[in-house]
Amino acid sequence: MNNFLKISISLLILLILISGYSATYTSLNIDNIAVVVAMSIDKNTNNTLKVSFQFVNPTAISESGPSDKSKPIIKTVSSSSISSAINLIDNFMGKEVTLSHCKLIVFSEELAKEGISDEIYTLINLIQVRPSTNIIIAKCPANYYIENSKPSLEPLLAKYYEIFLNSSQFTGFTTNATIGDFFDKMISPSCNPCAILGGINLNISNSKDKTNFTPNYTTLSSSLSSENIGLAVFKEGTMVGELSAIETLSYMCLKNSVNGFLISIPYSSIDSGYLDVYLSPTKKPKINVSLVNGSPYINIDYNFSGRIYSIDNNSNYLDSNILEAVSNSCNIYLENIFLDYLYKTAKDFHSDINCIGSNALKLFFTDSELEDFNWNTSYKNSFFNVSVNTNIKSASLLNKS
Repeated sequence: MNNFLKISISLLILLILISGYSATYTSLNIDNIAVVVAMSIDKNTNNTLKVSFQFVNPTAISESGPSDKSKPIIKTVSSSSISSAINLIDNFMGKEVTLSHCKLIVFSEELAKEGISDEIYTLINLIQVRPSTNIIIAKCPANYYIENSKPSLEPLLAKYYEIFLNSSQFTGFTTNATIGDFFDKMISPSCNPCAILGGINLNISNSKDKTNFTPNYTTLSSSLSSENIGLAVFKEGTMVGELSAIETLSYMCLKNSVNGFLISIPYSSIDSGYLDVYLSPTKKPKINVSLVNGSPYINIDYNFSGRIYSIDNNSNYLDSNILEAVSNSCNIYLENIFLDYLYKTAKDFHSDINCIGSNALKLFFTDSELEDFNWNTSYKNSFFNVSVNTNIKSASLLNKS
């Protein structure tokens, strides 16, 4: 009897598991869902939101290459909120819309400057939206940005969205800004968020400074396509300014999130007046925060190693004196760049996007003391001292014979 009971219970459990799996399989079958890979959010003239959803075309679920049939599908709805827009698009598509594979959320600059706190809270509260989803602020209508996202080296758009920010690790001209990180910094008492700055290139090619450009003003020559360079700076949930490529590199260096980068430093000993040097950080920047007359005094030490990239036949880049001179030029140039960036975030934007305030927690004995000081308000009174130590080596392929 006991054996019969055990067998009966086992069969019952097996039937429950099979039926549960079958229901799940049926509801999540690719024929029954619409997969969103990107969203864009614009502001309508009547203060409603215009939300666009970029879907994977079912015919594109292969790596055989793009075709006219496999172009992404974009549907747009107007609604009072994101949640309402998702509900409407569910009805229009006739399938269950899933955001679990959404790689990108794009806000228009117009909406970001008015504040996107409510939208961020809504999105972070949606179970399907992953914290790793990237946030872009577009210097054009947000739906126009995703319409012009055209991967040239990847057959699948979803794969392109997944890897298109990898360049930040070896250029430092943008960053991997996610909605999870944005939300954490937005509610933090000692930090502020930032987002990727995007736009549509306008083929402008008269920029004199190779690193002082932002989207819509780069030297890229191609057909219209989306591009990402620079950062959108926020004070809590409202965009207060933007950073150019070189300023974003400063952010990335202080964050210790760039493996290496190429930079042109002023160098009068060569005809062009600039020397290309590739630098890599040798250790994490050392940040020390103290209070002087009630204002934050922030000291930051950087360390880099580097190699000379631009060579001419009149310079001996194996000579130790020349290498020392190049190192000193790098130090002076980077110190000025980093200081300009820090004072811009403090004096112009009043926004500590590098979370320097987390290094000031040791100055306060209690939470109430920290709250009374209010780092996010006091950061604008900061003063900075930056020290850069660079060790430049000659180009590795050159040796004296």
